[in-house]
Amino acid sequence: MNIAEAQEVKHFLLQSHDTYRELAERHHALDDRLHELTYRPHLSESEQVEEVTLKKRKLALKDRMEQIALEWARDHSATTS
Repeated sequence: MNIAEAQEVKHFLLQSHDTYRELAERHHALDDRLHELTYRPHLSESEQVEEVTLKKRKLALKDRMEQIALEWARDHSATTS
C-alpha cells in the first residue's frame, strides 16, 4: 500500500469505523495534553512522569490504529481481488 492509499484508508476509517475514530480522538486528546506540557518552561516530577506516560499511550493508540488500517486494507483487497 502506497502513501496515498494509506491516507485514503485512514480517511475512510475515520468516517466509517467507530473504533478507529474513537482511537483517533483519544490520540488527538493526548497530543493536545502533550503540547500543553511542552509549552511549560519547567515540568514538575509528576508532569515529567505524565509526559512519558502520555507518549507511551499515544504510541499504543497509533499502533492500534495502524493495525486496524492494515487489516482493513488487507481484507478489502482480498474481497476486491
